Amino acid sequence: MIVVHHLNNSRSQRVLWLLEELGLAYEIKRYERDPRTLRAPSSLRDVHPLGKSPVITDGALTLAESGAIIEYLVDHHPEAKLAPPPGTPERVRYLYWLHYAEGSAMPLLLLKLVFDRIEGARMPFFARPIAKSIARRVKSSLVEPQIAQQLDYIEAQLAKYPWFAGDAFSAADIQMSYPLEAAAARAGSRASRTRSGARRRSRSPCRTAGDPRRCPSTTFAAGWCAPSRRT
Repeated sequence: MIVVHHLNNSRSQRVLWLLEELGLAYEIKRYERDPRTLRAPSSLRDVHPLGKSPVITDGALTLAESGAIIEYLVDHHPEAKLAPPPGTPERVRYLYWLHYAEGSAMPLLLLKLVFDRIEGARMPFFARPIAKSIARRVKSSLVEPQIAQQLDYIEAQLAKYPWFAGDAFSAADIQMSYPLEAAAARAGSRASRTRSGARRRSRSPCRTAGDPRRCPSTTFAAGWCAPSRRT
C-alpha cells in the first residue's frame, strides 16, 4: 500500500488529492512542523535523506518531489486518464504546467515569503531599518512585479482553455493548485482573483461543492473537497 508522509502546510496536499482522484487506498503518516522555526521534524530524514515532504513509499520504492510523484502515479494508472495522450498538443501543455508550478511559480512565491519574514523578523534595533529597506526594495523592484507577470500569464492561459492542459481535467490542475493557493496567501487580492477563476473551473470529487462539513473525513486541499480513501 502507498504511504504518504504528510507534513502539515506542505505540498503533500496535492498528492492526497491525486490519490483520491485515482481511487487508490493509502495510509497517511503525519509529521508536524516546529511551531517556532516551521521546519520539518528530523524524523522525516529517516524516510528521505533531505527530510522534505511530500514523500511516498510504495513497497520498496521511496519517492520525493511533487512532480515526480504525480508522474509516477499517473503513469501507473493510465485508466484514470489524468494525463492527455502522448503526441498531442494537450500532452505538451500538461507537461509544461506540471513543471511550471515548481520551476517558475513557486521560486518567486518563496522569495516573497522570505522577504516578508525579514521585514517582520526580530533583530537589533540598528539593523532593523536597513533590513526592512532592503527587503522592501527587493520585493517592489523584483519579486512582486514578476509575480504579477506570472499571474497575468496564468489568467491569459485559462482564458483560452477550461483546464490547464486543454479541454479535460488533468493532474496538471492538481499540481497548479498549490502555487495558486500560495499566491493568494502571499500576493494579496490580485492573486485571489486568479485563484478564484481557477477554482470556478475546478471540480469537487466528493460532489459536495467543497463543503468540509459535508465531508467530515476529507482531504481538504486548495478548496477542493475529496472523500478520504485512506485506511
